[in-house]
Amino acid sequence: MSGKGRGWSDSAPLLAHQQSQSQKQHQQQQHNLRQFQGRSSSNSHSSVSLEMTSSAVPTATARSVFLGIDVGTGSARAGLFDEDGKLLGSSSSSIQIWKDGDSVEQSSTDIWHAISAAVKAACSLAKVSKEEVKGMGFAATCSLVAVDADGSPVTVSWSGDSRRNIIVWMDHRAVEQAERINSRNSTVLQYCGGALSPEMQPPKLLWVKENLPESWSMVFRWMDLSDWLSYRATGDDTRSLCTTVCKWTYLGHAHMQLNNEKDSRDMEACGWDDDFLEEIGLGDLVDGHHAKIGRSVAFPGHPLGSGLTPTAAKARYFELDLVAGIPVGTSLIDAHAGGVGVMESVPVTYSEPKECDGEALCHRMVLVCGTSTCHMVVSRDKLFIPGVWGPYWSAMVPEYWLTEGGQSATGALLDHIIESHLAAPYLANHAASQCISLFELLKKLLNIMMHDLKRPFVASLTEDMHVLPDFHGNRSPNADPKAKGMVCGLTLDTSQNQLALQYLATVQGIAYGTRHIVEHCNANGHKIDTILACGGLAKNALFIQEHADIIGCPIILPRESEPVLLGAAILGAVAARKYSSLHEAMKALNAAGQVIHPSKDPRVKKYHDAKYRIFRELYEQQLSHRSLMAQALA
Repeated sequence: MSGKGRGWSDSAPLLAHQQSQSQKQHQQQQHNLRQFQGRSSSNSHSSVSLEMTSSAVPTATARSVFLGIDVGTGSARAGLFDEDGKLLGSSSSSIQIWKDGDSVEQSSTDIWHAISAAVKAACSLAKVSKEEVKGMGFAATCSLVAVDADGSPVTVSWSGDSRRNIIVWMDHRAVEQAERINSRNSTVLQYCGGALSPEMQPPKLLWVKENLPESWSMVFRWMDLSDWLSYRATGDDTRSLCTTVCKWTYLGHAHMQLNNEKDSRDMEACGWDDDFLEEIGLGDLVDGHHAKIGRSVAFPGHPLGSGLTPTAAKARYFELDLVAGIPVGTSLIDAHAGGVGVMESVPVTYSEPKECDGEALCHRMVLVCGTSTCHMVVSRDKLFIPGVWGPYWSAMVPEYWLTEGGQSATGALLDHIIESHLAAPYLANHAASQCISLFELLKKLLNIMMHDLKRPFVASLTEDMHVLPDFHGNRSPNADPKAKGMVCGLTLDTSQNQLALQYLATVQGIAYGTRHIVEHCNANGHKIDTILACGGLAKNALFIQEHADIIGCPIILPRESEPVLLGAAILGAVAARKYSSLHEAMKALNAAGQVIHPSKDPRVKKYHDAKYRIFRELYEQQLSHRSLMAQALA
């Protein structure tokens, strides 16, 4: 989800190809990273970033190290963790992305090359030998990969470029296909909030079938990106319950009779609804026992095949240079890996008696905040919540039902608000001259404005500015891909202070969106009272404090700075049989860091309650405006 780099925000912006760097370039990059700490996960001018904790000290005794690999929107990252869940070292390598309107594409070949570079760099920096790596796991965005019978890329692009064989998660080309699928009101849709998003795989598959018939006929395997990474590493195309259930309409609860994760190896894929696939025009995917989309599935963390293949383990340039046979765990979507890496990161004071800890887990929501934000909460019972994805059985924590809310643009929206403002270049230079991040500078400006204007608290600066953050549609709880962003309160002012106000109002708008999701989930059976946050935006102090104040819940940050990588590494630890279950590994390797509490000032609550009411009204006004214009054009 996020590493370190030089973009505007803690999100992952669009990146260029990885380029090799000399030691001098790397030293300059490290200098830049110190200047821009807390910003975006990567950037288009530097290709590899490295970090190492003080615990990465070589020892004479043998140790077990677990490798987590995460492919985000803009970079591939690798992190190495010890048996206490402490980060020993990490590295990131940029990946190429093509964006043209609603179409966003990547290359699986380019991503694997970036992973190779990141793994080797992380091992070198952390002084971890290949023999010490005892297990590994993959996490990635829920992007769609197309390969032929030889495993070679098949284009999914109008351009015909065979490198471009991935439809990226944020691609919205299939809005019309999603609407057609949703119009059928299939019972399958009950398990994804009542409607498919164009970000899910069936609408994208249908788009390819209808628009690129040659590619459609050539594809031998359609895979979620994290499943393809596991397949590339092990040769085993067993799919994850996480990816198939969350993004492919696979009904994971068909496996509920398997009450033990250990029984799940190579489970026959009995959760596909063939009637649904036929009904929406994808009946040919039923052929060969669903060979193209997954004949077998497994719980996250289950060992795949015979581990890392000799080919993937080779020391050559575009492979991983590890020991063949290392256990590889069934994969997770990156946001869900963040959930696994943070959900048990609670201080002792928050812990429940052992017999109640299963219930305590159900009171926590994890925010995985990067380019977008995912809102993850689990329950023992299945809860059908309109406009919120799920309930998904065993999609994150085995044997729990997962509810997944989301905002399609959060870090990406902050990038957009800042980059499109006239004062942005000046502020960026000013921040660099002070060796601080742009966000630290914006926070300073807001504090100065608060004192100069004699305001009671920083948030009150935006009393005349309100933002509806649906610039890339609304994923939850309105499930409206046609929703648009709105900014109320603009003037002709183009100063840096005005940019700071727009930034603060946007942060607040994002937080009001999360409050809406939390309230909607609680109104439909959940009991969320604690928030855990991770990802690049979780390192933004203002972003987290505004969320705590607006939602009214304490927000717990993890001890480790890279919980998505930790979640992926946990998959490797489970695959290596270090732990008997994924949840046991979470409890052993998660650890809490700082806790951010809501303001105790009653004026802050009163202020945000008023702004939240306006936030809700903005969307209602947009619907009214949409209806009026539709009538005018009818």
